[in-house]
Amino acid sequence: MRVCWLVGKEKCTQRVKLPHLEAVVIGRGPETGITDKKCSRQQVQLKADCNKGYVTVKQIGVNPTSVDLVNIGKDEVVKMKPGQVLHIVNNLYPYTVQFAEESGKTVPQADKTPHEDSCENDDTELVPRKTMKLEVVDTQGSSTNPRLSNTSVSTHEGTLSKQEHLGHWSQGLKSSMQDPKMQVYKDEKTVVIKDKYPKARFHWLILPWDPISSLKSVTRDHLELLEHMHAVGQKMIEQCPARDSLEFRLGYHAIPSMSQLHLHVISQDFDSPALKTKKHWNSFTTDYFLNSQDVIEMVRSKGKVMVKDGTSELLKLPLRCHRCKQQLSTIPQLKEHLRKHWPK
Repeated sequence: MRVCWLVGKEKCTQRVKLPHLEAVVIGRGPETGITDKKCSRQQVQLKADCNKGYVTVKQIGVNPTSVDLVNIGKDEVVKMKPGQVLHIVNNLYPYTVQFAEESGKTVPQADKTPHEDSCENDDTELVPRKTMKLEVVDTQGSSTNPRLSNTSVSTHEGTLSKQEHLGHWSQGLKSSMQDPKMQVYKDEKTVVIKDKYPKARFHWLILPWDPISSLKSVTRDHLELLEHMHAVGQKMIEQCPARDSLEFRLGYHAIPSMSQLHLHVISQDFDSPALKTKKHWNSFTTDYFLNSQDVIEMVRSKGKVMVKDGTSELLKLPLRCHRCKQQLSTIPQLKEHLRKHWPK
């Protein structure tokens, strides 16, 4: 009979048995060795389906539990498979799951996980890159179907949707990047899509075809990819009809809510009905938003992206104009104030 084990990736952590279809609740306590008070004693509920080879993960505690660094959300449920990493709270205390026979022999997995497929296949023949020439679509304009011009088809296209479970909202980018109606440009390495909920007049996302969950998965091996993504972003700006009147930034959220690495290209007008909350505003106007070039330099010098402790607290800062730093009380007041800074 198959059984499932929750296995800690840090030293001195005990394995936790997850019986078939039985709910097991873990958190702060002797079973995990977690003493962090930000972790509830009942932080997460796990239920293993040993026949289907996955574990459902439900966040019970207030502070965030994540799978592959994507926050689940309180009382939300996601599926987790072998190869994925569960962080019990605040991206700390990593665990994986393993399915085994009662004898202790690990059951081989028929399908590779995204982590196992994350390296490029050296045998893949890439389509030669073509010169980018694209029709940029204003996210607030009337056009809903951007035309792709002189683009090449990627051999990686479609691989993410086959490998990943896309049911949870945090996996939405992996569906959008496959949708021709969302695509603005694509080549052998990346695809550009319109942000589904743009926070400015122009807001695009640049995603690699390769399954890279987030900045925390990036290493020096990805430097060329990061530079290519930045170059694609610059090309988007150069071919934007409003490039002379608007400023743009290219960057990443330090702690993204959506799975799959993505670079934001966003105009600095922030003129959009989808900009609704303090969290939206602060995620683009504080140090929570990491400049693309800074990320590239950090990976080049340190070999990885390092996010400072307390970065999530930046989302709670008071609303301040990104131009003149005036403090505003509400989003409607902020939006009215921003009109003063729009190009005449």
